[in-house]
Amino acid sequence: MIEAFFMAISPSYLFYMTIGVLLGLVVGTLPGLTATMGTALLVPFTFGLPTGEGIAMLGGLYVCAMFSDAIPACLVNTPGTPAAMATGFDGHPMVKQGRGQEAIVAACFGSAIGTVFGAICYLLLAWPMIAIALKFGPPQFFWLGIFALTIIGSLAGDSILKGLAGAAIGIMISCIGISHAAEVNRYTLNIPELRGGVSLVAALIGVFAVPQVLNMILNLKKEEFVAEYKSEPGVILSTIKKVILTPIHNLRSAVIGAFIGILPGAGSPIAAIVSYNEALRWSKDKSQYGKGDFRGVTASEIANNAAAPAAMIPLVTLGVPGSAPAAVIAGALMLRGLNPGPELFATDGSLVYSFGWSLLIAGIVVFFVGMFATPLLTRIIKIPLRVLAPMIMFLAIIGAYAIRNNIFDVYLMLLIGVFVFLVRRIGFHPGPIGLGFILGPIIEPNLVQALYISHAVGIQKVFFSGSVNLILIALSVLSVSAVAISKFKSRNKTN
Repeated sequence: MIEAFFMAISPSYLFYMTIGVLLGLVVGTLPGLTATMGTALLVPFTFGLPTGEGIAMLGGLYVCAMFSDAIPACLVNTPGTPAAMATGFDGHPMVKQGRGQEAIVAACFGSAIGTVFGAICYLLLAWPMIAIALKFGPPQFFWLGIFALTIIGSLAGDSILKGLAGAAIGIMISCIGISHAAEVNRYTLNIPELRGGVSLVAALIGVFAVPQVLNMILNLKKEEFVAEYKSEPGVILSTIKKVILTPIHNLRSAVIGAFIGILPGAGSPIAAIVSYNEALRWSKDKSQYGKGDFRGVTASEIANNAAAPAAMIPLVTLGVPGSAPAAVIAGALMLRGLNPGPELFATDGSLVYSFGWSLLIAGIVVFFVGMFATPLLTRIIKIPLRVLAPMIMFLAIIGAYAIRNNIFDVYLMLLIGVFVFLVRRIGFHPGPIGLGFILGPIIEPNLVQALYISHAVGIQKVFFSGSVNLILIALSVLSVSAVAISKFKSRNKTN
């Protein structure tokens, strides 16, 4: 491991990793350009590099893209990726309050904490932690998705029923296409383009970006800018101090992110959602969540960034990618004749560990790059709405189209956006809709696979036995109960 560390801090490693970080800053900032897409586009440019430097460059892009997708989520309430959705819940209200610099600093520092923690887990706990991950199968992933759905109570606003209805709408949209169970068309209206389902990124851009643009257009006469820009001395240091003074909150978010990151298929979006929910649940003062609490930003960013390095653990130990970008990196290794898994761990241990050190160092570099770029990035909100609105719409259209090079995805994005804009006006929050759409593809296929397994051994044994199942069920019940009690107490106070 010591040898791997010196490899990671060599000038060539640091140079290419830093280039990856800078490219990741661009990729994450543009809505629709995901870490997966950026990593895939970068792979051909790494072929001329030594394996270690090439993989370090991909890792740098991956890590920075996980942070920088928080920038549009905070500044203009347009999360370009699912992982940044929870960040915008508190990040954008902070911007509206004139605390845009604080929001970006909190996101950046939280990202650094999460990345470093996830990288340490990668370096020290790969083999022990993978033993726990192996206990997760379709039933466990189903209950994990159900547990994540309990955040609806936190996002619903004043009406839990509207929150549940919004989540149901999101899940129904995710069900469009060919069924996982019977291979029949669902909700396709005999439109061939819908058989492949709705693009996740296109739908999320529709849920968050399009309504935001339409609101900007409606407010042109009332507001000239998204929010007032305030550049105050000492904001960076004071925000970092505030984050440091919440160690239990930070550790809880990092542990949640790293653990979920290890589970193949779960990924950063569900890590961010679960972490946000747990931060809200354990907070003594819940009143500011969703209204501009920096803890909401850090809970999401620490978790989704901790999940990124942790997603590499099943790749290097079992050969199973824990996330889509991890799958791209696996492909890059295979193109070089290296097979991810126990064999790689045994034969090229120095490469495996040097990559872990590169991810850790990338997390630190991301922090300094983010701090340097923050004053420039936050000035986006000073662009007049009459200019900013068409810019966001243009980027949204490009992002929706680029995912599958399909103009039909643009039409779906616009249709979903107009629909969400209309239902927002009658009290629906876009958060549960986006949450339902993210969790639908996790819950449904795992439910179908678990039901197939139950035909042989019975439903009770598959769904309601085993320590992992029982823990997740208990957590789901506790989560629902906590939300119900909180809503009951707040109602009594109002009365």
